[in-house]
Formats: sequence, C-alpha cells, structure tokens
Amino acid sequence: MAASDNQWESQSSQLYQQIFQKIKQHPQRRITFAEFMEAALYDPTFGYYATRARLIGQTGDFFTAPHLAADFGELLAEQFVQMWSILGRPASFTLIEMGAGQGLLAGDILRYLLDRYPEFCQCLDYQIVERSQVLVALQQQHLRPFESYIQLCWSDLTTIPTDAITGCFFSNELVDAFPVHRVRFSQGQLWEVYVTTADPDGRSSRPEVLFREVEDGLSTPDLGRYFADVNVHFTTPPYPEGYTTEVNLRAIAWLEQVARCLHQGFVLTIDYGYPAERYYHPARSEGTLQCYYRHRAHGNPYLHLGQQDITAHVDFTTLEQKGSACGLQLLGRVPQSLFLMALGLGDRIAALSQSESRDRQEIQAILRRREALHSLVNSLGMGNFWVMLQGKALPYPLPTLKGLESPDSTTPL
Repeated sequence: MAASDNQWESQSSQLYQQIFQKIKQHPQRRITFAEFMEAALYDPTFGYYATRARLIGQTGDFFTAPHLAADFGELLAEQFVQMWSILGRPASFTLIEMGAGQGLLAGDILRYLLDRYPEFCQCLDYQIVERSQVLVALQQQHLRPFESYIQLCWSDLTTIPTDAITGCFFSNELVDAFPVHRVRFSQGQLWEVYVTTADPDGRSSRPEVLFREVEDGLSTPDLGRYFADVNVHFTTPPYPEGYTTEVNLRAIAWLEQVARCLHQGFVLTIDYGYPAERYYHPARSEGTLQCYYRHRAHGNPYLHLGQQDITAHVDFTTLEQKGSACGLQLLGRVPQSLFLMALGLGDRIAALSQSESRDRQEIQAILRRREALHSLVNSLGMGNFWVMLQGKALPYPLPTLKGLESPDSTTPL
C-alpha cells in the first residue's frame, strides 16, 4: 500500500470514530443521514473536501466541465456580459460564484473577460463563496494572476447584507453536494432513514458493522411539507414498499439566502437533476444517491469514508417554487447542451471541423479539443445537466437571455 493510501486510510478511520462518537452521544444513538453526509463531505479535518479536494479532476474521483475545456467558462462569460447590459451596464456588477472548486472556472471566465470585455472588467466585482479552506487555498493560488486587474474576494453568504448585490449568483454542480435527508415509504407511512451503529465499541473497521440504517419518525415536519408542496403523495399512485428517496432541505435554505442578498439581477444554477414528477416517480425506488471513488460510481455511502464524493440529484421543481416564493422569477430551464449551443459552442465546434492544418501534433490537439467540446453537450453526460435561470427586479420588457435562445439547428454537433 502506498504512503498516500495509508494516510487516507488513517484519516478515514479517524472520521469513522468521530461519527461513531456523535452517534453514541445522541440520546437515541442515531443521527440523520443529512448529519452523516455533512460530516463525510465537510468535516474540516477529515471530510472529503478537506482530504481529497486537490485530486478532483481527470485523475481523481470525478471531474466537472471546467476540467474539460476553457470554453465552458468563456461561454458563461458571454452570458454574464449580456446580463450586465440588460441591467443598464451598472458601474458595479457583482459575480458571486458559489462552490468554485479549484478555481478553474473562475480563471477561465476572468481570462476571457479581460481579453474581450475590458470595459466590463472595470465594473466587475468577483466574489467566491467556498466552505472548504483547502479549496480556498487552491483558488487563491490559481487566481493570483488576476488580482491586479479584477476586484476579487472570498465571502460567506451569511455575511452578505440583505438586498446588497446587483449582478449574478451562479453555481456549477453545487446543489448536488448539499447533505440530504433520506426517507423511506413503508407500511403505508413515510419514515426517515437514520444512521446508527451495531458495534457497541466502535472498533470494527468494517463499515457494514460500524454503521447501519434504521427507520423512525421524521426529524422535522418540513420533510412532510416538502412532498405536499411538490404534489407527491405516496399512496396515489401506490409506491412500492421500501421506496427510498432524498430530500434536500439545505437547497431551500441556500436559495432563500441567495434571494435575500440579491437586490437586482440573476441566479444561474447548473446541475444534474429532474423535475419533481420524474425525481419522485414510483419507478425510481432507490432514489438518486450516488458515490464516486476514483471515477467509479456506486451506491454505498458508508465505504471509503471521507475519501469518496457523495451526491444526490437536484429537484428543480422545488428550486423553482421556492425561488418564486422569495421573489425570484423563473426565466427558463434548459439542458446544458442547448444552453451552450445557444451561446456559440456550435460555432466553435464548426470552426474546428474546418481546420486545414496538416501538422500532426496540431491535428491531435484539435481532435482532443473537439472531443472535450462534444463532452460538454453529450446528452448521455454533461449535456443532460440542467441550467436554470432566475431573476429579481429585472427591467421590463426583458430581452431573452442568450443561453435561453433556440440554437441554430443547422450547426453540426
């Protein structure tokens, strides 16, 4: 076993013990799955985003669109410039990226804006909201070359004043990583799934012994209200016995906080998910919880503790409804493939196809880039992500956002 593997195994063991002690100290010797997932991902010392954050990418556990091509950030930049124009080109326009990973997307956006839209950069305040201090350090290192040209800072949603931001809050694959509650329909009733332990001493190295799931009453009435709000009733049509799914209450609190901070502008959310009628369809009987370990997907969140990513798909119906309730107008929701094509990705792919280069290395580079761009719009992968755009206090009549326009159907894929 390599030294790094030994280190990770030790960190994982310490996180196991930390969660075990939390369960042991609870009066009912259990915690919600949301509490378990919070510790597994966000514990500041042993959680996934503290121990494995540097390895996100092609050689790590998963990768995101910015790892494939700078074009993703550049096309987002085009959309941000139009947003600025729609708001009347205000002297101060704030972009707040929530969950910025290693800073790759921010770097691609800022590099493109400085090159193409220097007048926009003079008005731009770029803020990053990030929980992981490991990732903050990586972001600061990656973005250091931009500090002389762009107002750049790190902030916390809870410290941004109410009604203070004119601009755009945006995120890419953020909401899927929020800790979720798990619920199960059994014997005609909805129960919550809790995490407990069968090992009284907590000494076992086997997660299937150290942790197990139990069902009991809901930890908060918000879970029952959640399904009523999206018109999901587990008895009509009949759901199968043992039907298990997730509820992302954290996403609601997050969106409400974003809406409070936004004075005028936009919220752009990119993630994988479904509308509620698909998310909570009776046939989706095991929910959407997924774990990623070294680019392998599986469904056991109790393995590789602190060393694997844990995610759940996003219920976009709830984000739309809760957004509307707190003053965010739904502007549109489209697949990422259509959003990027409308912003000009098709033209970039077409330009690559027309290259007349005869240099072998250049041809190979063109083919690699073409493959990366296709990955961004692949309907079996990232192209099937959803892009949701919401707005607040926008001028009327509102022009159609470029990313929501119908792309040229003649552009080759």
